[in-house]
Amino acid sequence: MEQLKKSPLERLGIFAKPYQNKFSISIFLSVVGVGCGIIPYFAVAEMLLNLMEGRRDFSFYIFWCGVAAVGYVSKVFLTSWSTSISHRATFKLLRDVRKKLISKLSRLPMGILLNTPSGQYKDILVERVESMETPLAHLLPEMTANILIPIAMIVYLFVLDWRMALLSLVTMPAGMIFMMKIMKTYPEQYAGSIETSKKMNNAVVEYVNGIEVIKAFNQSANSYQKYTDAVKNNAAYFYNWMKSCQWPTAAYTAICPAVLLTVLPFGFLFYMSGSLSVSEFMTIIILSLSIVGPILAATGFTEGLSMTGTVLDQVEAILNSPELVRPKKKVQLQNLTIELHDVSFSYQLDGSEKVLKDINLTVNPGTVTALVGPSGSGKSTIARLIAGFWDVVSGAITIGGIDVREMPLSQLAEQIAYVSQDNYLFDDTIRENIRMGHKGATDEEVEQVAKASGCDTFICNLENGYETKVGGAGEHLSGGERQRIAIARAMLKNAPIVILDEATAYIDPENEAVIQRAVGRLVAGKTLIVIAHRLSTITNSDQIVVVKDGRINAIGSHEELLDNSTLYQEMWLAYTGTRDGVEV
Repeated sequence: MEQLKKSPLERLGIFAKPYQNKFSISIFLSVVGVGCGIIPYFAVAEMLLNLMEGRRDFSFYIFWCGVAAVGYVSKVFLTSWSTSISHRATFKLLRDVRKKLISKLSRLPMGILLNTPSGQYKDILVERVESMETPLAHLLPEMTANILIPIAMIVYLFVLDWRMALLSLVTMPAGMIFMMKIMKTYPEQYAGSIETSKKMNNAVVEYVNGIEVIKAFNQSANSYQKYTDAVKNNAAYFYNWMKSCQWPTAAYTAICPAVLLTVLPFGFLFYMSGSLSVSEFMTIIILSLSIVGPILAATGFTEGLSMTGTVLDQVEAILNSPELVRPKKKVQLQNLTIELHDVSFSYQLDGSEKVLKDINLTVNPGTVTALVGPSGSGKSTIARLIAGFWDVVSGAITIGGIDVREMPLSQLAEQIAYVSQDNYLFDDTIRENIRMGHKGATDEEVEQVAKASGCDTFICNLENGYETKVGGAGEHLSGGERQRIAIARAMLKNAPIVILDEATAYIDPENEAVIQRAVGRLVAGKTLIVIAHRLSTITNSDQIVVVKDGRINAIGSHEELLDNSTLYQEMWLAYTGTRDGVEV
């Protein structure tokens, strides 16, 4: 929380610390470069004074023209060199920020990641972090230089004549009043623009992804209206924002450079009164003009600084998120008995609205445990807690008597293969997607598990076989094909505990037998926890756990529950009636 109170520049400094030397060199070169850019003004002042005095030595003017040219070329060279160094440091810094974000995401509770739209993380990792490039690469060296050099020039003007120095600065604070009006609301306006753009992006993605449903149900007009409204709202927001900034910006850019409005008339009066020499008057006129440019350039970075502050808020919100704290050293597991002791859980950070309440359950090694119950009863939550997607609010989950919070996440992941109805496939080949289960697997091992999972046949019928690209999220494959590849991936992992969360949901009836045999091979001799709405697939389970409203309603075999559990009886009758086409 303390870091959030710091200014954007201070917070940037924390991220930039590993590259402090490079940024320091860049700032130094930029300061010297901007200083060289002032040399032509001195050269012009010197030539004008000598010209007014009647000096006709042509070589004198050639010399000062050369000095002006050297100053200008030096400025271009040094500022380019400075920018090159700052850009290299910036790109490395942005790389580090992205690596920190990715590393942090890997330590966050999996449930948080699953419940957050992937587009939100993508927007921060790519667009928002990238937007920091310009402020970082230019702000630190150029803003520093454009502030230091005018300060030095102002000091010099005070040495020449303190009255004229003050007069040369009158228009700057007058113009800055209008800039402050803009910057006062900039952070809020920029944050609003991010939110408006996010809504538009979500509407676009929803419209494109749902185009099939939209056409099927003739909802094109309504859905398109929602899409166009989001786009128009986004455009209107930026239009109104820019419109509100138009006149203050115009006033700022018109007033700040108008130093001659005060310098010329008052300087002429001082000259006529004899309190200001002509050489001082001419020097002050030219140097006062040289002050405004760097100051305007420096204030131009305040917009980027405010924008960067908003981006840093988003980055720090992720980096400061509570994570799953786990030890690094592996523990020795005596067995793989899974036990839930008085487990309660809430998706709310404050622990309110508990979806699981006082769950007690034992899953013995090598047995099949089925979790059944109405939708929203907490079945999947139990499975995901066992897999370590979240930490329990109260109670404990143990494997082999050891709390899962006391073992490294990598060790827990080694023990469990989790297959859900929506397993993600990467935009890579089928072979590499299966190999995700075990990165060291050979091609032969990949093909063996593909055959065992029943997907070798359809893979071989594809044009490029195992080298076929599946598309983003596996879009080139059917739901059943993606599911079989996910099962093959889990088989290749060969974990001793398997969790199937509606893993056969997308399987059509004609392939169900194939998948059931594949699942049988996957779980042979292993501990299986299965969530299924097709009750016929879990009748042979060692124990069936009936969950209702976040509590365990009953535990027993299929036959025991038919005799003793009213809820299970109702579920069984509803299932068999629906399956047989009988109205229940």
